[in-house]
Amino acid sequence: MARKKIVVQHICGFRFAAENEDRVRVVIDGDQPPLGLRPMELLLASLGSCTAYDVVSIMNKKRTPLKRYRVEVEGERAEKHPKRYTRIVVRHIGSGPGVTERALRHAAELSHQKFCSVTANLNAEVLLEVVVEPWEEETAS
Repeated sequence: MARKKIVVQHICGFRFAAENEDRVRVVIDGDQPPLGLRPMELLLASLGSCTAYDVVSIMNKKRTPLKRYRVEVEGERAEKHPKRYTRIVVRHIGSGPGVTERALRHAAELSHQKFCSVTANLNAEVLLEVVVEPWEEETAS
């Protein structure tokens, strides 16, 4: 089983930096003015980029690469906490030589039904384990 690790570091206020094992960072922000996406916006961005990656790959394999392509993701959130998304609409918009609406729809459906791991996580119950540890301060020698 493949494991991934992200470390989220508090910067200040409601601003955080998330870093992966390759040391690539993204700012996650709840402060004003925002310097990054909010956590729930980042979830939509993760879904959109995951399926976009699949669709581009599928269309390339079909030898009908997309010349122009974007994914628009809209989410509706519940009024009460935890204010999860109750509905998400993913709109695939693309064109290119030989690209048909049918082929683009098929690629998008394949992504959401088979390949996109973010879609699979949104549609599944995930075992979540919460662990709390004290931050041990380093002592000067």
